[in-house]
Amino acid sequence: MLLLISPDGVEEALDCAKAAEHLDIVDVKKPDEGSLGANYPWVIREIRDAIPADRPVSATVGDVPYKPGTVAQAALGAVVSGATYIKVGLYGCTTPEQAVDVMRGVVRAVKDHRPDALVVASGYADAHRIGSVNPLALPDIAARSGSDAAMLDTAVKDGTRLFDHVPPEVCGEFVLRAHRAGLLAALAGSVRVGDLGALTRIGTDIVGVRGAVCEGGDRNAGRIKPQLIAAFRAEMDRHARDHHTAAVTAAG
Repeated sequence: MLLLISPDGVEEALDCAKAAEHLDIVDVKKPDEGSLGANYPWVIREIRDAIPADRPVSATVGDVPYKPGTVAQAALGAVVSGATYIKVGLYGCTTPEQAVDVMRGVVRAVKDHRPDALVVASGYADAHRIGSVNPLALPDIAARSGSDAAMLDTAVKDGTRLFDHVPPEVCGEFVLRAHRAGLLAALAGSVRVGDLGALTRIGTDIVGVRGAVCEGGDRNAGRIKPQLIAAFRAEMDRHARDHHTAAVTAAG
């Protein structure tokens, strides 16, 4: 399971760089503009320059409306600025067809510029609260559009969490559908250390966190700390070892 950390700017990215050995992807977003709020192109560039070259940068293009052309341009801006994972929050898409339409434009814009970049179709575990597409529709949307990954986050940051809206067994179905389609499956949404056992068990490929590695667990008022990243990664690795041991024992 890969660990994706979301700093809110260059200063926090420098703190991530201090813990680069413990994380896999640095994600550029602007939390005050939404759960998948887009940051400025120059911030993406500065963060790309601030972290080790072997750590990929992910960038969100926002909680987007159903405006395929606008979103495609935004996605191109993110990849030109140095991101290799391009995440699109399908906030304003109310049907799978609209979501596929948006993501096909993004895939073409991104891949025409950088074929090895990864496009992530992102939906929301609490989609029922904002009227967007059903979480379990995301793997099919990603597959039909040519995206590389399907992701779930939470749209409304009010203290509720991923598993409050989509319980582990349903997240497991999400991961299974993504894998059957040849996609990566990413999960986020106020994920805590206590969720790692379930996330490991269901085969999550990428787990995204912010609050869990911020002072006081506060994604807005707290600041990312290198020691909290290291501690979170240590727990991830422990769960991976325990899961592997259990699997070997069961097989033998």
